[in-house]
Amino acid sequence: MVSRVIPVEPFDLVVFGGTGDLARRKILPALYRRYCAGQMGGDSRVIGAARAEMDAAGYRDFVRKAVLESEGGTAAGRGGLEDFLKLLSYVTLDGRGTRGWPELAANLRAGVVRAFYFSVGPGLFGDLAQRLHRYDLGDDEARIVVEKPFGHDLRSARELNRVLAENFDERQIYRIDHYLGKETVQNLMAVRFGNTMFEPLWNGHYVDHIQITVAEAGGVDGRGEYYDRAGAMRDMMQNHMMQLLCLIAMEPPAKFEPDSVRDEKLKVIRALDPVPAENVVRGQYAAGGGVPGFRDHVDNPESTTESFVALKAHVSNWRWAGMPIYLRTGKRLRARASEIAVIFKDAPHSIFGAEAGRHRNILTIRLQPNEGIELEVTIKEPGPGGMRLIDVPLDMTFAEALGPEEADFPDAYERLIMDVIRGNQTLFMRGDEVEAAWAWTDPIIAGWQERGEAPHAYVPGGPGPEEALMLMHRDGRRWREIKA
Repeated sequence: MVSRVIPVEPFDLVVFGGTGDLARRKILPALYRRYCAGQMGGDSRVIGAARAEMDAAGYRDFVRKAVLESEGGTAAGRGGLEDFLKLLSYVTLDGRGTRGWPELAANLRAGVVRAFYFSVGPGLFGDLAQRLHRYDLGDDEARIVVEKPFGHDLRSARELNRVLAENFDERQIYRIDHYLGKETVQNLMAVRFGNTMFEPLWNGHYVDHIQITVAEAGGVDGRGEYYDRAGAMRDMMQNHMMQLLCLIAMEPPAKFEPDSVRDEKLKVIRALDPVPAENVVRGQYAAGGGVPGFRDHVDNPESTTESFVALKAHVSNWRWAGMPIYLRTGKRLRARASEIAVIFKDAPHSIFGAEAGRHRNILTIRLQPNEGIELEVTIKEPGPGGMRLIDVPLDMTFAEALGPEEADFPDAYERLIMDVIRGNQTLFMRGDEVEAAWAWTDPIIAGWQERGEAPHAYVPGGPGPEEALMLMHRDGRRWREIKA
């Protein structure tokens, strides 16, 4: 099997916040890897723009260090680093003032795709969009890339969408959620809509429930100020988790094209029932085992912000009516692991008797680590002595099934940035989708504030608060084990 790399057309990509953490860790190394793969040609340009005083040579040194750090200390395995650095330039720029904008305009070329990556705080999104318009830097084919958070609530999301819409058409706005760029997330759509064997079973008649888990072993140290304002509900549930829920529950789109896919995702969000208080659990990791607690990391001894949230959701449509979808995400849990598990119902009648035990088919989509898809099926245990049943996995761990070279997937940012250049919005969120997600999330957060609820404490390195386990236990179910 040979992967095809289709080069994109020449482009100018301006990275606002080009010296920031996201640019250093993700955006710039992603561009380097696409250059090495032959997808980004030598006739493209990357322009860093930030307030830091720096010239082009200094910026190239900054990017060289970022790439070497990302590549584990050496870029010799891929090569081409010095050639890649020749494509870079830099402009010292004030996002809220006038400094640097004429110089940026002078750096941009006519006749190539123009893309502007807003790798800055959301408070600058409107200022940058307005100045791009004022200085006539964005033509009708220009694209802007907007990082989350897309607002803090429904009101702020609407205001952000309004400001962006004053300066750019919706087709030019790319709201990036890196989860949608993961190889396995896209494979979820391929498994669902490319295989007829699953579609007849993909509903509440045959599926008992679905679990979506995004667990992190690390804490919020280094992001304390932001996380104490946001919390797990705003940081993860409203966007990443919501997108996974949409992909697992959506109807087949008419075509695999941006608006067809996003229309179906929007229908899922609008079909979500309100979540009552008894169906949601908040948690906050405490200090333990020599590990500081959440309040230490955010430097706020009175913080009531959640680092963990679990809830039971229902999608009220013909396909899923009455079937629960359980979601949980948190910091300082047992391991770093993200998965979607579709647990099918028991066979309606067991011909093997009670001694054969209880067995279920489970389709697991692993997002991290070890991306892959696994289907558990029931077989007879080998050997004499009666019909003993066991569950075994049909495992497609990509690194094993495709080989190490084919399983060296592009990072999510690599794929998504190239999609921006191609003008493909399929894996990006639309404005009405963002607002619908906030409309569902806001009442849950407002309920916590009205009731004055504090999050439940949980020990680092475990599965989360006991109350989250009870959320499942009272339904006669249990969470899947969190394991790397």
